[in-house]
Amino acid sequence: MFIQIEETPNPNTLKFLPGFTILDEGKNADFASIEEAKNSELAEGLFKIEHITRVFFGHDFISVTKSNTINWDVLKVEILTTIMDHFTSGKKALDAGEEITYEEFFDENDIEIVNRIKELMESYIKPAVAQDGGDIKFRGFKDGIVFVELHGACSGCPSAASTLKGGVLNTLRYYIPEVVEVETV
Repeated sequence: MFIQIEETPNPNTLKFLPGFTILDEGKNADFASIEEAKNSELAEGLFKIEHITRVFFGHDFISVTKSNTINWDVLKVEILTTIMDHFTSGKKALDAGEEITYEEFFDENDIEIVNRIKELMESYIKPAVAQDGGDIKFRGFKDGIVFVELHGACSGCPSAASTLKGGVLNTLRYYIPEVVEVETV
């Protein structure tokens, strides 16, 4: 098994691409601690590596975030070994368990705007964010403000604010004039 490694805009997060599907299209899993990783033996194994602070599973990649007190060169081999051992033994990224769902909030009168926002996010924004090892979820719309949740490499990334304002807000505002701001929840 060959696992490709890519840097992300977050210097404390690397993206590991094993060359096959990790989770079904449109699904992801984000773990901020070993306690949250109870339905993933792989995520638990990665958290057992000292200095790992977040694990994110996307469609075809795994993003791993470390503390800023250690160099990647010290961690890469152990992360790669953990991922390879897990998948070569025939296991899946997530154990059997409940699917993660996200609650949304918006006024029913704004359903057309919300549907356009979601369509733009799925078509343009999510693929760009996934290239950087993360994900963005629509959470709500109120008074012209789009509320989103960032996952994976985007969570805690130093450039996340500029991505939201420069990329996400500008894209949404260009196509949907009712959008005036984007905020994280």
